Amino acid sequence: MTGALHELSAVELTGAIRRREVSAREALEAHFERIDAVNGAINAVVTEDRERAAALAAAADELTASGAQLPPLHGLPMTHKDTHNTKGLRTTQGSMAFRDFVPTFDDLIISRLKSAGVVTTGKTNVPEFAAGAHTFNEVFGTTVNPYDTTRSAGGSSGGVAASIAARIQPLGDGSDMGGSLRNPASFCNVAGYRPSIGVVPSLPTRNAWAWLNRAGLMAREVGDIALGMTAIAGADPAVPYAYPVAGSFAAPLERDLTGLRIGWSADFGLGVPVDREVLRVLEGQLQVFTDLGAVVEEASPDLREADLVFRTTRAFDFVLGLGGVVKKHGEMIKQEIRWNVEQGQQLAAQDMVDAALARTRLDASVRRYFGNYDVFASPTAQVLPFDATERYPTSVNGVEFDTYVDWMRSATLISATGLPAVSVPAGFSEGGLPVGLQLAMPHGSDVELLQVAYAFEQATGWAKQAPDL
Repeated sequence: MTGALHELSAVELTGAIRRREVSAREALEAHFERIDAVNGAINAVVTEDRERAAALAAAADELTASGAQLPPLHGLPMTHKDTHNTKGLRTTQGSMAFRDFVPTFDDLIISRLKSAGVVTTGKTNVPEFAAGAHTFNEVFGTTVNPYDTTRSAGGSSGGVAASIAARIQPLGDGSDMGGSLRNPASFCNVAGYRPSIGVVPSLPTRNAWAWLNRAGLMAREVGDIALGMTAIAGADPAVPYAYPVAGSFAAPLERDLTGLRIGWSADFGLGVPVDREVLRVLEGQLQVFTDLGAVVEEASPDLREADLVFRTTRAFDFVLGLGGVVKKHGEMIKQEIRWNVEQGQQLAAQDMVDAALARTRLDASVRRYFGNYDVFASPTAQVLPFDATERYPTSVNGVEFDTYVDWMRSATLISATGLPAVSVPAGFSEGGLPVGLQLAMPHGSDVELLQVAYAFEQATGWAKQAPDL
């Protein structure tokens, strides 16, 4: 059975370990065998800790044999995003300035995963300090797409997405400020979920009130995301807010979509340019929801305030979080990060006032939208996975972009709303490149959002189409 273990979902693998059909050692062996087989082609896993992982797997098997109650992710091998601090395991942030940094602590999402039984095996590649939706850096190089190794795997959770798509592991942790879970999920034919605010607290942090960036999960199957959320969701007393989630992540994912009201927009009501092939694929999938009983209409929230909210908040967060790093290390830090920090340094009081007022108006417009619709559906990414030798796309459909984040507006507009969102596999281009569908729902509707995504996943089966590595 070992040869097929890498194909199992997290639900299936942890279930097999729990039933003693497979040992944690065997799961770990299959995990590393898969890294050895495919990682050379995609460069997703950049740090490994095989000796300590073996000890963790052995301890997991001892716990299984003891008859004790087992945690939800018991024995599951997992590499972690290299922007998440891992105690005793190198965490570089994809930066030459931190290439030898070994934390003395775990970030909260990592400590929760470990407490849930995960066997930590290493780290996955990221763009420097998670800035940008293409995974490359001067420490480890570029992570490429398992479906076409000349193309980008997306970012910033690109290493996670590529390793999941390549069947190295079924589940992975990530983070998402402007699409860093959703964009690579779209590029790599996996699911990427950005939770409601505070559902997965981010600790430690310099700004306890930060709201734009979210910690979340990626997986090949929505059921694995739900399983993972039972382990990592929940308030922490060190974080001063948490949006209450309706329902339980342990609830069944099966749900009747009859009467569900879905608003779809190809351009977010703002004329956002989206590659014609992406739209061809997505518009061909809308009938799936109709067949499931949902009502699909063309409609978008009023997102005119979203760009201002995202740009200002992102600039503030960058100068607060990385201003000191840029000041200390200067030219060692990539130009896009220095630009972000400069944008933050130029903020005036009026800019912050304008952003606060705009965010309030944006929230009101979103709430009005959800008075008429249950779900907002849109393209996850504006482009297909692009040439991995490029830093970022500079245009789409003849529309030129001014900055390195403009091609990600399909994700950043949703980030600005603060809504929970998920990207689910929605098919492939004529050239065989993955395309993701973005679904967003009201604050706190995370469980229902995963149920809707699960219904689409089960009806289409796109996630089961593996890359040829």
